[in-house]
Amino acid sequence: MATQQRSLVPGVILIALGILFLLPRFFQIHVSELWPMFVIGGGIAFYVGFFADRTNYGLLMPGTILTVIGLLFFYCTIEGWYMMENLWPFFIIAPGLGFVLMYLFGTKEQGLLIPAGILITLGFFFLLGRTEYDYLWPIALIAIGVLLLVAPKRKGQSS
Repeated sequence: MATQQRSLVPGVILIALGILFLLPRFFQIHVSELWPMFVIGGGIAFYVGFFADRTNYGLLMPGTILTVIGLLFFYCTIEGWYMMENLWPFFIIAPGLGFVLMYLFGTKEQGLLIPAGILITLGFFFLLGRTEYDYLWPIALIAIGVLLLVAPKRKGQSS
């Protein structure tokens, strides 16, 4: 069984690389545009490592970061790097998503949701700030502040 598993990983890697390098022969893609696939592949390798040993949920963080950033790089390689001017908040969102996956597939530690919420919320506020709807995030902050001020206090909470 161990020998079978050892030959499986290199075999899959070689097949993936072969397909990757054959793509330019069939599609209007240059090999120089495919380098983000190596970043995405690194992320997927971390996911495979997690699914091989589900107790090692720490692999989900680098897997998520590499996959999200690799997809971002791949998109910018195809559409143009000027897109990064508006898409840079995904560098903040990626680890937030990693924390969410660590919570969902790990031991359900509530503490993982705090940095996840902060990073994802900040990232989306920055994404909103890069669109014509940039006025929405200050309105959302005001609304949240008003809700915090007028929301009834819970039992046992002192002022």
